[in-house]
Amino acid sequence: MTKAVILARGLGTRMRQTDENVEMTADEAAAAESGVKALMPIDRPFLDYVLHALAEAGYRHICLIIGPEHDAVREYYGNTLQYSRLKVDFAIQKEPLGTADAVRAAEQFAAGDDILVINSDNYYPIEALAQLRKIEGNGLAVFEREAMFAGSNISPERLNKFAVVEIDSQGFMEQIIEKPDEQTINSLPEPVCVSMNCWRFTPDIFQACRAISPSPRGEYEIPDAVQYIIDQLGLQFRALTFQKPVLDMSSRADVPTIKEKLAGTEVNL
Repeated sequence: MTKAVILARGLGTRMRQTDENVEMTADEAAAAESGVKALMPIDRPFLDYVLHALAEAGYRHICLIIGPEHDAVREYYGNTLQYSRLKVDFAIQKEPLGTADAVRAAEQFAAGDDILVINSDNYYPIEALAQLRKIEGNGLAVFEREAMFAGSNISPERLNKFAVVEIDSQGFMEQIIEKPDEQTINSLPEPVCVSMNCWRFTPDIFQACRAISPSPRGEYEIPDAVQYIIDQLGLQFRALTFQKPVLDMSSRADVPTIKEKLAGTEVNL
């Protein structure tokens, strides 16, 4: 498997919110005001580091899911940047109708092959990306909460609201629990693992994305499509657990810590 889909259609609502406690350069402020987190300059655009990790993990063909208004992303990654290891294509999600709707936009790119699906505003461990290439069928990478607390840039208060994954004794996912309360977290066996939207999908994902209904907030969500695959298609998701953190570029407050953690990282695309 060498195909990866990056969801870069987000509106960047939290990133556009001003934060008087964060000092930013003019270029950083411009990127924040645009809401295009992929282009946040961390010496070079943040998405460059994500692409480098994919290349290191063995992926070679990348599809960026963008909106019709994302001309800057298309120009930089389609015309400006030079590649020696990657081929980058684009697919358009016409309206911001959720993550599962964004995945649907990649069906032609997938062309019947398995694909990796990740966020554009997360930097994932290379090991996790690589291990997903080696399994058969559907799967996801999950990250132990304690490792996330120790090494991520995400505050404990925010991390406590992230989805956790219930995994059976055979290492397969049973369900994703969105916004778990403390009682739910305490009821899960250790280690409690967080989903950071890092998936390996078979082509069944496209049937599932078409079959599900909108969530209460009116969007088509990947967790609902995954649950459809499990419940209706009878297929399993292998959960690969990692004691490594994921970096998250959500708001302006994330920029200084991510700059510190990625300092000195060389990029080879």
